[in-house]
Amino acid sequence: MLSPPHDLAERFREDGFAVWPGAIDGSTLEELRRAINRHVEAHDPEADRAVFRTDDRDAGREEVFFASARSVQGFLEAEAVDADGELNAAPDRCLNKIGHALHDLDPAFEDLARSRPVREGFAIGGLERPRLVQSMVIFKPPGIGGEVRWHQDASYLLTDPQRVVGLWIALEDADRTNGCLWMAPGAHRSPLRERYEVDWGTREGALRDVDATPWPSEATPIEVSAGSMVIFHDHMPHRSEANRSPRSRVAVTLHAHAADARWVPQNWLQRDPLPHFDL
Repeated sequence: MLSPPHDLAERFREDGFAVWPGAIDGSTLEELRRAINRHVEAHDPEADRAVFRTDDRDAGREEVFFASARSVQGFLEAEAVDADGELNAAPDRCLNKIGHALHDLDPAFEDLARSRPVREGFAIGGLERPRLVQSMVIFKPPGIGGEVRWHQDASYLLTDPQRVVGLWIALEDADRTNGCLWMAPGAHRSPLRERYEVDWGTREGALRDVDATPWPSEATPIEVSAGSMVIFHDHMPHRSEANRSPRSRVAVTLHAHAADARWVPQNWLQRDPLPHFDL
């Protein structure tokens, strides 16, 4: 692990994100890859056909999505399933993501969450007492990895006041050819455009518009090597393009909020009965 550049906190405040090259060492990356492979091998795409996509404004979320807040669930890439609902990709290349309680239920991810680089990453993002609420592995399978539209994490992780920080850790090199992140420096000062809320009486969620500010017209590709950590503000608009290359792009993301910020009841992600995960 390399020490963080001295100006990362300043970059985060100014740009809304900061990149820490070499934050995660090679042995930790290998342990995470082994853990991820175990989850991929355990997932049965023939039996579990939950699909995750972002081009439908989050319509029709299934119960498995809500359950994943307290478990580890796999979600298929949209293009891994054909029009008849049949799987058309190899079982080990069909996942969009797994989540969202890996840090609670998998020792490799708990070790990562409690590691010094992760604590320092959240501190760079301004969280003195981070409370971890979400952990995911995000895949971009070769050839079928889907596009992720512009969005802000504060739309999906609601606190009062809004104080969430995301860490995006590259397990493989990410560049413009295989679906790296794109961000708009300084756009974290723009308002929240959407808000996803769940009516727990009907168990239905909806993404509603809250501000008509356009999404950024220009963005910067965040091209990073394996082991790099991207630290970003919850209002930072970000997206990624489809992966049509022969190379995969795998990343781990962790999200925490300030412990003194209230977790809004309309959040889709409800951790009860899991305990608070304070770092």
